[in-house]
Amino acid sequence: MSSEMPLNPQRAHQLTESLTSILQRIQTANSSNRNIRLVAVSKLKPINDILALHKPPTSHLHFGENYQQELLEKSQLLPSSIKWHFIGALQTNKCKPLAEQIPNLWCVESVDTAKKADQLEKGRAALVQKSKEEIKGNLRVFAQINTSGEENKSGVEPGDALDLCKHIRSNCPHLQLQGLMTIGAIARSQATTEDAVNEDFITLRDTRDKVADGLGLDREQLELSMGMSEDFEGAIAQGSDEVRVGSTIFGERPQKKDAKVKDDVEEGAT
Repeated sequence: MSSEMPLNPQRAHQLTESLTSILQRIQTANSSNRNIRLVAVSKLKPINDILALHKPPTSHLHFGENYQQELLEKSQLLPSSIKWHFIGALQTNKCKPLAEQIPNLWCVESVDTAKKADQLEKGRAALVQKSKEEIKGNLRVFAQINTSGEENKSGVEPGDALDLCKHIRSNCPHLQLQGLMTIGAIARSQATTEDAVNEDFITLRDTRDKVADGLGLDREQLELSMGMSEDFEGAIAQGSDEVRVGSTIFGERPQKKDAKVKDDVEEGAT
């Protein structure tokens, strides 16, 4: 566990200022005073950066990763108090180990088939069985919706979302349907402002409303996870409950082949 890992004070200060700025922008955009969750997307960034934000004064809890092996390595090195979100593309055969090997995996946001949900269920059930009373609560999942209709995007079609959500609630007792998630079209994200409507966000909200109605739930019982670095303020204005922000906090990412899980920082470094 790396809670006592040496950190570069200048880098830690820079990260703290960036995160604080994002939180302030979220607060300004949140005119209805709802609870908005910020997932700091730390993919390809070292655990030093994550720990710098997890420790006081920011004490941030929610971090998102895109690659399963990277998440597993980081989760084994960092405090168990971190709440991990897996937000990358899911492979069906890797869902069970993902849910079984990371006790503090808080949420999987990219579930788009019943088979993937079933494998996550098996993994979480196995983890609960192994850990006895240590694991409390179900693994949260978002159904990922392809709101843009792009062939290269993951996600279930909006018209099939209700069936997927029914399956999760009926057949996966160790999973909790947290809500719906989308990664919209890049062009729409770049054009989004607090005043300009994003069609992907409207589609996700409409799909959530239909799913909630079909499940007999209040619409507020299903969250909307939408909005990233370029469009999170517009997403909040259109009803998002969770935004996923990475580069605006951590800066430019390295190539995957050049990424380090841990940076070398000398004791007493300034």
